[in-house]
Amino acid sequence: MAQFLTVGGVAFVVDMGLFNLLAHGPGHLLAHKIVTASIIAALVATLVSWMGNRHWTFSDRRSRRGPHELAIYATINLVALLVPQVTLYVTTYWIGATGPLAANVAKVLGIGIGTVVRYTGYKLWAFPARSAPTPA
Repeated sequence: MAQFLTVGGVAFVVDMGLFNLLAHGPGHLLAHKIVTASIIAALVATLVSWMGNRHWTFSDRRSRRGPHELAIYATINLVALLVPQVTLYVTTYWIGATGPLAANVAKVLGIGIGTVVRYTGYKLWAFPARSAPTPA
């Protein structure tokens, strides 16, 4: 669990840092497309997370080739990625809270819920326990 949380912490910093750089940083590149900024940041963070989880957290549970494992991992992350996008969308466009604080709170809340989805999915499908060999 500690390794998963460490990898998640690094991915979280990448996600939030890139999101804030794109949405609120110099030039406000995607200030008017806040959900797009969030999706781009989450995709980059997903790749960071996959590398960390594959090669460190769940390294003893790898049983598939990289591309197949990445496809399962990406599917789980696409589902989990929706959660912070929904919280950000609702906060920005339904509630009307458009400042950096509201956007960051909405994104952090969504990431927290998405983390539970990810951990469960990784453990069950992306990096399942290796089955013990049957005695001959």
